[in-house]
Amino acid sequence: MNYINVKNLSFFYDAEPVLENVSYSVSSGEFVTLTGENGAAKSTLVKASLGIIKPKTGEISIAKENIKGKKLRISYLPQQIASFNAGFPSTVKEFVISGRYPRNGWFKRITAHDMAHVETALRSVGMWEQVDRRMGALSGGQKQRIAIARMFASDPDLFILDEPTTGMDDVSRSEFYRLMHHAAHKHGKAVLMITHDADDVKAFADRNIHLARKENSAWRCFSVHEKRQEETEK
Repeated sequence: MNYINVKNLSFFYDAEPVLENVSYSVSSGEFVTLTGENGAAKSTLVKASLGIIKPKTGEISIAKENIKGKKLRISYLPQQIASFNAGFPSTVKEFVISGRYPRNGWFKRITAHDMAHVETALRSVGMWEQVDRRMGALSGGQKQRIAIARMFASDPDLFILDEPTTGMDDVSRSEFYRLMHHAAHKHGKAVLMITHDADDVKAFADRNIHLARKENSAWRCFSVHEKRQEETEK
């Protein structure tokens, strides 16, 4: 089941084309990576797909329900989300718990079920032992993992991730890729992840969407490289 389906999306900065006629989809149960050279408008494509910025043209369809017939939940993790300074007042637990509020409503009490989600999310990124520390006291890589744990605590159906492993070491990155593969294949989640580590993640991902510069384009205009996409698709 397609959770997100994009057809012929084009985006312009002022009068200059950046993305042209890009089409792709992401379905439940698959882990898809999005790659391209620096400046290939990968983040722009994701933001346009989610309606954060308005594309010039194109059709974007996001499912209303998940595979269980319940309201589809989307979690978007932008670049460098974990830039908390040393004075950030929240503890790790408080920050991750906040990921449960949109599900329960802002004024509903946090339950034991919610706390179980929080603990599972923190353990999944190897940060349960840091549960009572202040967010501002953590390293950059630790903050990034806590931001990911908050996302997991919200229990989304569709994960949209923009370079989520920034600041992680090799072991942490590999474990994260394994975790996303598990979420897709065992729990029916859909994952779209922007990454520069295409070689490292290809053992875990199902498909790769590659943005390539259009031939004979004076401006840096990108579109989906169909040949590359077919070659990497399992």
